[in-house]
Amino acid sequence: MRIAFLMAPEGVEEIELTEPWKAVQGAGWNPQLVSTQAGRIQAFNHLDKAGTYPVDHVLAGDTADAFDALVLPGGVANPDALRMDERAVGFIRSFFEAGKPVAAICHAPWTLVEADVVRGRTLTSWPSLATDIRNAGGTWVDEKVSVCHEGPATLVTSRKPDDLDAFCTTFVAEFAGGQDSGRDTP
Repeated sequence: MRIAFLMAPEGVEEIELTEPWKAVQGAGWNPQLVSTQAGRIQAFNHLDKAGTYPVDHVLAGDTADAFDALVLPGGVANPDALRMDERAVGFIRSFFEAGKPVAAICHAPWTLVEADVVRGRTLTSWPSLATDIRNAGGTWVDEKVSVCHEGPATLVTSRKPDDLDAFCTTFVAEFAGGQDSGRDTP
């Protein structure tokens, strides 16, 4: 399976990129770093610069067609930048339209709000996004990991880096389940 990891050129929380990336590799799948600019993305450890990572694919009106699933790492600046880029918002929306699974952690659900894909869904996030999610028609829960099968695409969400073990285990299982049947079913 080919798994897209969507990130802005800077601002992703490093551990929210690296741990899910390792989980995807551990499942024998092919992670692809997708961004809005070519080159390398700059990761952060909270507010401090961390490592840089090479971009595998630059968005240019892309859809979910070339990928089997999507992972959206958080960090505050990363999803804030992505939700202002229509290419990124359209890319995210296309996974839901295609019924392909999506996993998002921490502040990443901001991009889901912008893509208008949380209405009628239950999800979690960093607590400061709860009002945004509710205002967009979603139900916010304070749980380590939330799996929502409402709609054509499975959505796996988690609150913060402390939830990464549960997040990674759950999204890998959900993505694998969708692989067996061709798509997730409620």
